[in-house]
Amino acid sequence: MEKIKESLASVLPITAIVLIISITVAPLTPGTMVLFLFGAVLLVVGMGLFTLGVDMSMIPMGDGIGVQISKARRVVIPLVVCFVLGFVVTMAEPDLQVLAEQLPSVPNMTLILVVAVGVGFFLVVAQVRMLLNIPLSYMLVFFYLVVFALSFFVPESFVPAAFDSGGVTTGPITVPFIMALGIGLAAVRSDKNSSNDSFGLVALCSIGPILSVMILGIVMPDMDAAYTAVTIPEIATTQEAASLFVHELPDYIGEVAVALLPIIAIFILFQLIFRRFQRHQLLKMVIGMGYTYLGLVLFLTGVNVGFLPAGATIGGAIASGGTAWLLVPIGAVVGYFIVRAEPAVRVLARQVEEISNGSITQKAINRALSIGIAISVGLAMLRILTGISILWFLIPGYAVALIMTFFVPQIFTGVAFDSGGVASGPMTTTFLLPLAMGACEAVGGNVLTDAFGIVALVAMTPLFTIQLMGLVDKLKSRASTKALRQAIHQELESLEEGVIYWEE
Repeated sequence: MEKIKESLASVLPITAIVLIISITVAPLTPGTMVLFLFGAVLLVVGMGLFTLGVDMSMIPMGDGIGVQISKARRVVIPLVVCFVLGFVVTMAEPDLQVLAEQLPSVPNMTLILVVAVGVGFFLVVAQVRMLLNIPLSYMLVFFYLVVFALSFFVPESFVPAAFDSGGVTTGPITVPFIMALGIGLAAVRSDKNSSNDSFGLVALCSIGPILSVMILGIVMPDMDAAYTAVTIPEIATTQEAASLFVHELPDYIGEVAVALLPIIAIFILFQLIFRRFQRHQLLKMVIGMGYTYLGLVLFLTGVNVGFLPAGATIGGAIASGGTAWLLVPIGAVVGYFIVRAEPAVRVLARQVEEISNGSITQKAINRALSIGIAISVGLAMLRILTGISILWFLIPGYAVALIMTFFVPQIFTGVAFDSGGVASGPMTTTFLLPLAMGACEAVGGNVLTDAFGIVALVAMTPLFTIQLMGLVDKLKSRASTKALRQAIHQELESLEEGVIYWEE
């Protein structure tokens, strides 16, 4: 019940915002509204079950595997295991199917394999960084320089899809497992940087898909990006709405099962070899995996069937009603609240608070993320209205964010770049992206170059807000230290005067 209440508090604000928009500037048909409300109910229940299941199963599983492979005497073994884990978990990510559908000129399996190899390779890079104690800032600067250099050799219509892939592939399956794996890998170390290195794996793994998709575009120059238009189902009664959910439910039951089975198989093999977990722990993890499965099925059904049509309809209505300028402020408001409904965001915020021993609170992380996503969605709507190339935002944006990494505490850098991948989850791809596509089609823009890229912007802006939070924290710590030193100095002077007085 506690998890359900938390998810209700996360979903209720965005539901209220959509209701207000629907009775003011962007009227929804009764059928679309009923689908949205049904979807909101599934979101609340699904997110509650999912977060409970992740706490019971995915996090202990990833943490245990991370601790065990860190104890291996041969360095090659952990690296091979990391590659296999990254490859398998990425192939299991449901959101990757969405990306594959956007590039019909390439076989889905080809694209999925290329992206999975990219994530697996960068998970190995992340492990090497931890072994050699290489600062995360150096790695991020180097690889993003490579990314932006390659972007000039990729067709313009393909660049937004490539950047979007970095956010799409770090979804609700990948993020909890990889984050827990990073915490387990760092837990074995006892140096002062071990807690800081608990974060940053998702940040590096988000670069892998971008590079992979760009390289694929360069190797296959005849390939072109495309998109599938959003279809709005015609619903006349609540019974028809319920029937649509029931009809779509089996697809997500099978999709989530396919996503989780490889992870379960790896864990079973791990347990048979190392016998790390006791019987009562295994029972709890089995129950937790059941919660994770059921919660993710309900969540994905809710957002895909209920939220996707509403997003496309609202975007088109605002842009075509003579009020296109409202896209920017409305998009910012929607972005502020919608990020709190991302299931992986709550996992990240809780992990950060635990690792930092409460010095970085969940409330602070959520606030910084909300501000960042509000800015990113506002910028995305501005791009739709003006047609500005996404590189005009990404190049200076990442340049400033990477420069900031040298001035903030390392833990904030890891959390910030992890947050970029975490924030761009299923709510972004099934509500914000259709919102942008609907608006772009209404104003007569190019969907591939103007609407796509919203995921990339959502993944970029948290880099500023969370690192800015770290910079403020650093300045406050310096001020507190200075004040403490002054107080100690004054106290010592007083004691010295007292000693002289008594001696006299």
